[in-house]
Amino acid sequence: MEIQEALNRKKGRVSLHGWVHRERKQKSMIFIILRDSSNIIQCVIKKDEIPKEQWKEAEKLLTESSVEIEGRIQEDKRAPTGYEVIVSRLKPICIGQPFPITKDQSRDFLAEKRHLWLRSRKMTSILKIRSTVFGAIHEYFRSSGFYEHHSPIFQSTQCEGGSTLFPVKYFDKELFLAQTWQLHAEAAIFALEKIYCIAPSFRAEKSKTSRHLTEYWHAEMEAAWLDFRGLQDHAEKLMKFIIKKVLSANSQELKILQRDTKKLENAVKKPFIRMTYTEALKVLKENKMEVKWGKDLRTIEEDELMNNYEVPAIVTCYPKEVKAFYMKENPEDKNTVLGFDVLAPEGYGEIIGASEREEDLEKIKKRLKEEGEDPDDYEFYLDTRRYGSVPHSGFGMGVERMIAWICGLDTIKDAIAFPRTMTRCTP
Repeated sequence: MEIQEALNRKKGRVSLHGWVHRERKQKSMIFIILRDSSNIIQCVIKKDEIPKEQWKEAEKLLTESSVEIEGRIQEDKRAPTGYEVIVSRLKPICIGQPFPITKDQSRDFLAEKRHLWLRSRKMTSILKIRSTVFGAIHEYFRSSGFYEHHSPIFQSTQCEGGSTLFPVKYFDKELFLAQTWQLHAEAAIFALEKIYCIAPSFRAEKSKTSRHLTEYWHAEMEAAWLDFRGLQDHAEKLMKFIIKKVLSANSQELKILQRDTKKLENAVKKPFIRMTYTEALKVLKENKMEVKWGKDLRTIEEDELMNNYEVPAIVTCYPKEVKAFYMKENPEDKNTVLGFDVLAPEGYGEIIGASEREEDLEKIKKRLKEEGEDPDDYEFYLDTRRYGSVPHSGFGMGVERMIAWICGLDTIKDAIAFPRTMTRCTP
């Protein structure tokens, strides 16, 4: 049985298997903290209560040895989870070698041993929350009438800026790893109308910050007939839905991570802040941070802005020149676009990037040329505007950024099992 099942039972005989999380040996007694994917429990091996050969095996146990045990569970408030197992039978499966990870290891060392560090209670808790987040995204979109749809990873054009493309040799051609599903997704809405996907995206950003990965998981949606206001509503509802699911399913993991859940509960209960880019600059000016209109908000400006709020903010209508060619020109202000970013509080920055899409074929061509692109390379995309174009909108959520905020992590690198960054591509 799982350890959590034994803890729920609270008494009687139990049979467990798992790994030695910690061990402490005395002359006539050995204490091990046994772990499995569900929890940990203290196990007490008494020399005079098990066969002699099993005691000898128990003396060999080191951290991360795998074992099977049987015994009697009983309450002990001194134990880490309030109960312990008095062992009557022990069977080592693999007596491990001295485990290389000990207390107070450096972040670089833990990155080198990532394949082993995943076994830590911290990483196990994060990965459980990650699983809940992915499940919640699927549940939200499917319950809202969206179809799951997939776009190619090998792509022939850029969508989010040519400087962050990863080129790939594709037989006798050069293609690129997908930055987003968006251009191909826009073609699919004319068939399915409401679609979503969770898939890896790749950005060759030369950044070493705590917010960037070169390979990350992207939750994206696109919907026909969806206006700018409706898109903002979807973004807020999705984030609230995810947080609710984690608060419900992962209270134990959030406790292990020492996350202040009141901050997450506030984000569920209270409406998100909504403001324009221009209004955001006014707030920054009041905070004595002057930003010239027309410049994109950097990490430092996003953090300063969000110091004023305890829930996420939806910042809309950015200057046209700092946003992508596909974003719809704001009919009320041609210098801005109907795009927005959702910024998380507590220094976690942009979680979602979104926009209503430009429908005007000539405006798209003009923007492509301004970005140094050849419109002929985007013929398949331009066809979507030639044949029955409709108003439509979509967004992309950086799933690891969402996880990092929910878990209160110091770095996005801990939001994924094996992070890929500018400086790391192993293990």
